[in-house]
Amino acid sequence: MITDIYIDKLYKYERKEEPCFIGIPVKKGTLNDLDHVVVYQNERMLPLQKKVTARHDDGSVRFLFLRFLADLPANKGVVLKCDMDAHTDKVEDAFEIEVRQNDRGIKVDTGVISFAVEHESDSIFQYVEANGRRYEKRQFTGPVLCGGRQDNCYQMEIGRWDIVETGAVCTILKAKGRNVCAETEGEQIDFEVKLTAYAKKPWIEVSYRIINTTPEQLPITSLVFDVKLNDRADEGENMTQVSETRTCAASSNYKTDFIISDCGEAVSMCVDAKSLVYESNEHFAEVFYGTFFADCTDARGGVCATIFQAQQNFPKAVRADSEGVSVMLVPQDVDKVVMESGMSREQRFLLHFHDAEETLEALDNRSLIYQMPDRPYVLPEVHRHSGCYLDVFTEQFVPEVEQALIASADGHARAYGMLNFGDTPDMNYTTQGRGGGDLVWSNNEYDFPHACALLYVRNGMRRFLDYNIAAASHWMDVDVCHFSENPLFLGGQWEHTNGHCRGNVRKHEDLMVCSHQWVEGLLDYYHFTGDERGLETALGIGENVLRLLDTPKYAKVGEVNARETGWALRSLTALYVETNDKKWLAKADKIVADFRVWGEQYGGDWLAPYTDNTVVRVGFMISVAVGSLMRYYRVFPNEELKRMMINAVEDLIENCYMERTGLFYYKELPSLNRLGTNTLLLESLVIAYELTGDAEYLKYGKQTFKKAIYTPAGSALGKKTIYGDAVVAGSGSPKNFGQCFIPLATYYKAVLESGVYEL
Repeated sequence: MITDIYIDKLYKYERKEEPCFIGIPVKKGTLNDLDHVVVYQNERMLPLQKKVTARHDDGSVRFLFLRFLADLPANKGVVLKCDMDAHTDKVEDAFEIEVRQNDRGIKVDTGVISFAVEHESDSIFQYVEANGRRYEKRQFTGPVLCGGRQDNCYQMEIGRWDIVETGAVCTILKAKGRNVCAETEGEQIDFEVKLTAYAKKPWIEVSYRIINTTPEQLPITSLVFDVKLNDRADEGENMTQVSETRTCAASSNYKTDFIISDCGEAVSMCVDAKSLVYESNEHFAEVFYGTFFADCTDARGGVCATIFQAQQNFPKAVRADSEGVSVMLVPQDVDKVVMESGMSREQRFLLHFHDAEETLEALDNRSLIYQMPDRPYVLPEVHRHSGCYLDVFTEQFVPEVEQALIASADGHARAYGMLNFGDTPDMNYTTQGRGGGDLVWSNNEYDFPHACALLYVRNGMRRFLDYNIAAASHWMDVDVCHFSENPLFLGGQWEHTNGHCRGNVRKHEDLMVCSHQWVEGLLDYYHFTGDERGLETALGIGENVLRLLDTPKYAKVGEVNARETGWALRSLTALYVETNDKKWLAKADKIVADFRVWGEQYGGDWLAPYTDNTVVRVGFMISVAVGSLMRYYRVFPNEELKRMMINAVEDLIENCYMERTGLFYYKELPSLNRLGTNTLLLESLVIAYELTGDAEYLKYGKQTFKKAIYTPAGSALGKKTIYGDAVVAGSGSPKNFGQCFIPLATYYKAVLESGVYEL
């Protein structure tokens, strides 16, 4: 079984053995192990590192994750071959990154650089050796955290290091640690640090994730990492004169701007809210904005440090002087960064250890590639044939509909800021006053990353993968509660609110709810990137949902609206499919049983309590329930459940559809009986069609579909405005695309295939 892997033309320089990765879905029953999985480039086997990220219920591989080193030509794309059943006598490149561990720590040798990390240390590196130069532990400082209630300077304490992954392409190490301060006894700010090193490459990526593990806000005064070029303990031996040191700080938008000194003078670059507001940039920021780095080079070599997506995650600064480079993940006295209790945020930077002859052009090139790496992909037909995704694929295309789907995905505002990038404020919620005068953040409502993932596998456009990655990265950090004294908060996803979680954290009532927790986009992210945090976060959300379902709020059937337990069922079903762990089924089975009783009890399908003396039909909430039950039904089909869903759709048509307008009303009260355009009802109609084969159901969605397709999407462009710690450009909430993509795509597919009417 051979699958083509495509890498599009991107850069004008040739790159030898460029590190790449890809997640590939696999049809059930076709691949059981990875022993015979090989990737070829022009008949040459590439160095390959492989793992399974999910399996089907029969034990066969569901998602395959590959890392490889490919030769990428200048200004040309390439096509590689992935053979999943290769039988060959050829010997793959036998090089493996050397990793040795003992009781003291772990040593890594990539073939170009070597380094060691030490358990129970106050420094990330014990040493680094590159280009004949050795950097000792004392030459690396931090990241040093300053801040907190008393503006303290914290001491970094790293625990034990673990090997996350290693092989022929890269090695990933990870450790947990804590920031402690003598002045605040008992208080600690947790962090995680991760190192990624690549075979035969002179760079190491450092990921630092700070976690506010206190019950109070954490104002960050500064967060700085330093690398000194020379070890002062050498007593002058091998020291380079300042006049022989080149320093550089650089930032790019279209072209890179350099500040350069050939005599070791201090140079720096800073990005803050004000600089962003007055800088024009036409890129989709999730894909690329520019680069941002500092370099210090003397006669013996140098270090270049690049901050990943610095502009998107402002405030950021870099500095180089005669002693070395500084990476300011939060620079002092620039813009405020205040983390709420339970928030975390990962920041990444690349340390490029190079020789003295390395040009600034070459350093700039690598820094730019770090910001916008190649993204190998397989064709949509591979995703469709695998059966691993909801079927949103069509063989026919209507240009106007395709344009509308893409415009809907692109048409949301962009929010910049360390705690904001990857999310967008919802101005409808904001103007309703839900934030008490502050912006109300979407918090990935309706699983925007999952919608992006489905659009990406459907049309192969790279930026929708980047949308998923940026949104999921924010979601895992900011939109999930990582610390709380309330067990009903821990691990759960915050619903839309001001300050991302401020309105929820500060109130005394329980505001973690099942109706605003999703997992599918995180699982997509895990399969695309191989980053286990996607899976870990999804599992944590699932555990939170299980705890919530045990509370009195969900004990009585019909006491909450249909979307509450509907969304819970969708998440639990997705986790069962992902893990094949039956622990997720007990509550899922109960929800299905409760929906059965609910319909019988109220004499209508899943009416929701509204005023003290009414229960009403809310079409979009009922549709959430139908969609979730259908996902469960696809795993566990039975006739009673099938009839229950058909009855619910027919009840919607009978009671909520307005013949004269061709639309469904919003809610079943005279005061709320306005024209509804919620696309979730389209998914219910498609489900009824799928269950019965009767295309007449689809006709009731014609006007809703047309309204959605021909209504202009929001804009990614527009005036940039500073709101607190954010810079916001454009309009439109990502919620809109998250909510509408699956209904629109499945309805579009059903109409094309049934021919029930002309689109």
